[in-house]
Amino acid sequence: MELHLDKIHNNKISKAIAEFDLIDKNDKILVGLSGGKDSSFLLYALKILSKHMSLNFDVSAVTVDLGFKESNHLSYLKYLCDQLDISLKVIKTDIYKYIKNVENGNPCSKCAHFKKGAIVNYMKEEGYEKLAFGHHYDDAVETYLMSILYSGQVNTLQPKRFLSDNEVYIIRPLIYLREKRIIAAKDRIQYKDTFKKCPYDQETKREEIKEILKKIKFNKQIFYNIASAMRENSIKELWPIKKDEEILRGKMQSIWTN
Repeated sequence: MELHLDKIHNNKISKAIAEFDLIDKNDKILVGLSGGKDSSFLLYALKILSKHMSLNFDVSAVTVDLGFKESNHLSYLKYLCDQLDISLKVIKTDIYKYIKNVENGNPCSKCAHFKKGAIVNYMKEEGYEKLAFGHHYDDAVETYLMSILYSGQVNTLQPKRFLSDNEVYIIRPLIYLREKRIIAAKDRIQYKDTFKKCPYDQETKREEIKEILKKIKFNKQIFYNIASAMRENSIKELWPIKKDEEILRGKMQSIWTN
């Protein structure tokens, strides 16, 4: 497997690492490897950068076996890690059995919660402090819109997040890369999208947001305007904090009292 990053990939990832202080000298980076194109490319890119950056960091990979019988992606993950000369830890779980039997709530969010918990436990056992995920620029914008449309809150996908309860960092080195750039590099990592996905794939709110963005694709500036709105200094004027309902009712009554 040829190890090479195009200029656009190199610049965007380096920018994220520098701007958000994602990697420090002599870090041990654990990549959450799902088998998808994003985490696969992240592992590939970090392997290359670890050889050429002065930070002298190490890269390893971890994947969580959810336990559903249809899964057949482990052979690809092992192949990819062998090609990159990277160690791979497979954490066996029964997460799929649990989320399958839960009637209420989002199965994807529950699955993500349990997967992260399993990985964090492994990190603490092995002395890792940073977990790298393959989220990209499109993921960040979609998450921002999801928080507004589906929860009525303004939340962002942080490039670097400290989990204080576990004293580990989550980092996202691909956060400045558009998804199309990662898709364009799939052949380089010999990626084949042939393994069976989770049965819940395509049934998420994220897919709804993707469809919304596709409909306004004719104006790509909209994407970058949304991305700019994720910055702390973008908020110009908001409504005041919502008043207590009981106090508000009393005030409403008072304006009708002679």
